[in-house]
Amino acid sequence: MALANPQLQIFFQLFLATFLGALIGVEREIKKREAGLQTFSLVCLGSCVFTIVAFHFHRLFGGLEIDLVRILQAVAIGIGFIGAGTIFKSSKGVEGLTTAAGLWVTAAIGTAIGSGFYLLAFLSTLFSLLVLAGFGILEEKFFPRNET
Repeated sequence: MALANPQLQIFFQLFLATFLGALIGVEREIKKREAGLQTFSLVCLGSCVFTIVAFHFHRLFGGLEIDLVRILQAVAIGIGFIGAGTIFKSSKGVEGLTTAAGLWVTAAIGTAIGSGFYLLAFLSTLFSLLVLAGFGILEEKFFPRNET
């Protein structure tokens, strides 16, 4: 869906990224995780902004060799550093892996929105919520952890 007014298009993309990131963040808030509504919204929004800027640079400076894949690569690497900061080993085991994976997929959703792949972004958000909420219930029911 491309809007006639480029500024409205950008507004729509930024709003959608913030909103879909927030949906995932709300699930994390409900589970009382450190990274929640604000973090997930910002990760999705930030990756969307980087992607939009990359596409606009490519359009503006078409004569220059601008590799859009490198922007996506930089987003993935950058979010990897943030995700790594959420993982730590404690007496209970390794914690933060799901948060790191959630941040990673949320950044991917932001890049999908920035690239104009809205259906991909919606479906990815839906499946992310299914994994985080639905699979969490299955894990608790069928794979209980012995916490001592």
